[in-house]
Amino acid sequence: MDFVTLNNGIKMPQLGYGVYQIKNSECERCVLDAIEVGYRSIDTAQAYGNEEAVGRALKKSGVPRSELFLTTKVWISNTGYKKAKASIEQSLKKLGTDYIDLLLIHQPFGDYYGTWRAMEEAYKIGYLRAIGVSNFYPDRLIDLCRFVEVTPAVNQVETHVFQQQKKAHEYMLKYEVQHESWGPFAEGRKDFFTNPTLTAIGAKHGKTAAQAALRFLLQSGVVVIPKSTHKERMVQNFDVFDFQLPPEDMAAIATLDEGESLFFSHYDPATVEMITGLKR
Repeated sequence: MDFVTLNNGIKMPQLGYGVYQIKNSECERCVLDAIEVGYRSIDTAQAYGNEEAVGRALKKSGVPRSELFLTTKVWISNTGYKKAKASIEQSLKKLGTDYIDLLLIHQPFGDYYGTWRAMEEAYKIGYLRAIGVSNFYPDRLIDLCRFVEVTPAVNQVETHVFQQQKKAHEYMLKYEVQHESWGPFAEGRKDFFTNPTLTAIGAKHGKTAAQAALRFLLQSGVVVIPKSTHKERMVQNFDVFDFQLPPEDMAAIATLDEGESLFFSHYDPATVEMITGLKR
């Protein structure tokens, strides 16, 4: 496993396991499988509805808590100082842990400044080892960085070979915010797993298209949290530390970037209405 060092000195595994859209009933088994494979970073969220399952799996795994890196996120309906503070306590309870390694603001909407104050407070007393954001485009990230006491440690945004977030990555580097990818496989869109460029580069190294794509992101300094409910795929996704992509392969994959979301834009009014209307 490779690690990145966050801006507060905390080390975070560069490869983790995401549990988005995994039902509570199945999540416990999946997280246990992931930990058995070797994953030590688990990414969940209040909105996913599976924090309790993640917590049960962490306890059943037998792996010391100090060896695990746990991420969760505050949902929009919990924004603002009072609601966020209460939701942090609730997440700790559901996860069955005394501390959370990384807490993110899930979406750049609502009273996220109030949320941030609650997170800073929890961070200072040791309930949180690091705090950050998710889905913050450069404009909102810069605004937050300029007016808070504790600079975000991480920004988790849609990032894959078709949306490489090059400009956003530049600003994250400038403000010392670690770039983390959600959707590193673009959820299979645009025939991701059979893409000719990824397939050819993967084959050259005895790897799959998916492994080539993950390797590209890792070498670009991005943290990744691929999701699979199948243990054999978890093994494949974890097996990306025994090869390096040479400059020509990195350049070839870089040309796949289309610079646009394959899902939705946080600048689109209809999308904002949809997201802010979700109650979790």
